[in-house]
Amino acid sequence: MRLASYNVENLFARPKAMDTTIADAPTRQKVLAAHARISELFELDDYSPVAEEILGHLETLGLLDDDEGEFVRMRKLRGQLLRRPRQGAVEVVATGRAAWVGWIELITTAVQERAMENTARVIRDVHADVMAVVEAEDRPGLVLFTESLLRGVGGTPYHQVMVVEGNDGRGIDVGLLASADYPIKEIRTHVFDADRVGPIFSRDCCEYHLDTPGGERLVVLVNHFKSKGYGDKSDPIGAKRRARQARQVARIYQGLRDEGFDYVAVLGDLNDDPASEALARLMSTDLRDASEHADFDWNHRFGTYGSGNEKDKIDYILMSPALFGHCVGGGVFRMGVWRGNRTADPWDIYPSMEAPEHEASDHAAIYADLTDL
Repeated sequence: MRLASYNVENLFARPKAMDTTIADAPTRQKVLAAHARISELFELDDYSPVAEEILGHLETLGLLDDDEGEFVRMRKLRGQLLRRPRQGAVEVVATGRAAWVGWIELITTAVQERAMENTARVIRDVHADVMAVVEAEDRPGLVLFTESLLRGVGGTPYHQVMVVEGNDGRGIDVGLLASADYPIKEIRTHVFDADRVGPIFSRDCCEYHLDTPGGERLVVLVNHFKSKGYGDKSDPIGAKRRARQARQVARIYQGLRDEGFDYVAVLGDLNDDPASEALARLMSTDLRDASEHADFDWNHRFGTYGSGNEKDKIDYILMSPALFGHCVGGGVFRMGVWRGNRTADPWDIYPSMEAPEHEASDHAAIYADLTDL
């Protein structure tokens, strides 16, 4: 069987602030950093110590005087966050999270049809029996994608398509594609897992239990950890959240092993490199990285994101020892990642990728081949 993970970077719509054809790099970093930070501030019980910071981020986002900006909009269901007088300064009037219900929404723009087709080509060519999908919008969208676009490029639609809605207010979820030969028998969500700080997972660590043709039970944990801070290389907030997530996944994994499940895989975008302090707890378990296999094909570079630098190895297939024992190889599939004409990036790309906006995703797909399951 082939087990894979692929961050599709949204299938039909992506945030306008992430579109390289609309916003330059400094603007993207500024907007996304402000959005990430203000979303965290909104969850505080008391806004008084951070009121000025909230106003500063709203100004950056173009929302100080209006609910609609170029890249974001403010959504309000109940209560008021601000007072905008005709004369004088804008004020934060909400006392804390309990005083109003609202959020800042990233405005999206449609993904180019050619980019969607290239995403479908990647999924077609990886041809996994079981694939973790990161950044899927929702289940109906993923079903439509496999039934229409995947079929349209000559691929075979997946018999089982599943997405469980997670904690990300932007609707960026994790899902699973599986052939009929690997029926899903049980799903466990960890959306509600919490510690003393609050909810642990940015999206979910969704647990899928599948039966294999050989009569074994395979459990896959699909993850998308907290992203690194935009423009903040030290990323202290994101690193702490990823560390909490790594610890919890390690606990879930150990719990499954204690239940008697021998074949367990942790897949997805963990948003950090293997040597990072944030992932240390997870990496200290007995899970084995598919890339450790002698017959794993890195395809020119040792990372999975962007230009594929080693520090950008952020997508993973981690396997329990028994599952790793069935591994016969694997690799990184880069044909959907834009490389332009840079001779330093020698991997092949689809002929249909003639510009950056045609890129399927800035993540390569990663896969592991297993036998006798």
